[in-house]
Amino acid sequence: MTVLFVPKETAAGEQRVSIVPETVSRITKCGITVLVEKGAGELSYYTDQEYVSAGAKLAESRDAGLSTADIVTVVQPLTSNDVGKLRPGTIVIGFQAPTRNREGIIAMKERSITSFALELLPRITRAQSMDALSSQSTVGGYKAVLIAADNCPRLLPMLTTAAGTIRPANVLVLGAGVAGLMAIATARRLGAVVSAYDVRRAAGEQVRSLGAKFLELQIDAEAAGGYARELTPEEKEKEQAMVNEAVAQADAVITTANVPGRRAPLLIRKEMVEKMKPGSVIVDLAAESGGNCELTQPGNKIVYKGVTIIGPLNLPGQVPYHASQMYSRNLYAFLELLISKEGNIVSNFEDEILRSSMLTYGGEIRHQQTKELLEVKQ
Repeated sequence: MTVLFVPKETAAGEQRVSIVPETVSRITKCGITVLVEKGAGELSYYTDQEYVSAGAKLAESRDAGLSTADIVTVVQPLTSNDVGKLRPGTIVIGFQAPTRNREGIIAMKERSITSFALELLPRITRAQSMDALSSQSTVGGYKAVLIAADNCPRLLPMLTTAAGTIRPANVLVLGAGVAGLMAIATARRLGAVVSAYDVRRAAGEQVRSLGAKFLELQIDAEAAGGYARELTPEEKEKEQAMVNEAVAQADAVITTANVPGRRAPLLIRKEMVEKMKPGSVIVDLAAESGGNCELTQPGNKIVYKGVTIIGPLNLPGQVPYHASQMYSRNLYAFLELLISKEGNIVSNFEDEILRSSMLTYGGEIRHQQTKELLEVKQ
């Protein structure tokens, strides 16, 4: 019988758990035995008793669970020490941080571990239910606005009181991906006047559908055949000036621009911060990958000339109950590709989703970009 092990996360500040009790009951119906490390869900507010009631068993120890498992699910990458406890051929599924987890990836390669990185899922319709990057970005976008509101000396909504009318705060969101759209929706719910900018003009429709203003110049960028042409240097300069003005007028700025495997694009330079109003707030969701603001200090909050700049790390981990629930559902959808109706692990990994997200297998690094990156760092 296939055994799936859910270890307690050990990374600093990580409060999520990879599988929640709700998902355990679904997994056990597939004929899989679920082992859970004691206290694995404690920081996410899922008790050991809830796991047992859902059909899981508590592992005698972490080492026992690792050495027994056929499949291990994780939020953060396993340490090389944990990898050393796994049997060759064990499957590890979760975030693997392929660009910054050299030691762990090499350990999995040498141990002949089969690992799948959820960061590498292909952007196809069939993989949407497994898209943990999107589910966790949703949580991050929500939390970022709450942090901005908590650090802003102004009220976000408009209020009409006996003491007069309070005008609503202006919130600017840079980047209209999953995190950005959630930030827009949350700021709107709190009553702020919201504007957003994204280099992808197609994002404008989604931004406007949430009741926010989309910043764009009235430029005809259509080329022959309906394709978009590249903006001229003059047009790019005008667009940057538009963004600079919006940043200067904002009471709170949420930046969300990230490029997988690369440094985050620099959107707010020092001189732009110096033009912001005293008491303004910047919450930089790209802090972990270098930051969208030139002054961001990852993991810290600083005040520069009256502007508060916050570079939070692992925001989804600060909303662990629902972040874990969403992540667990993503993992279950992925497991459905790996497990047959009889509860056995599939004999091949030819499915496009499995093939694209496979990081290591059979003593080799199968993801070519990761392999090339590690070879460069050697």
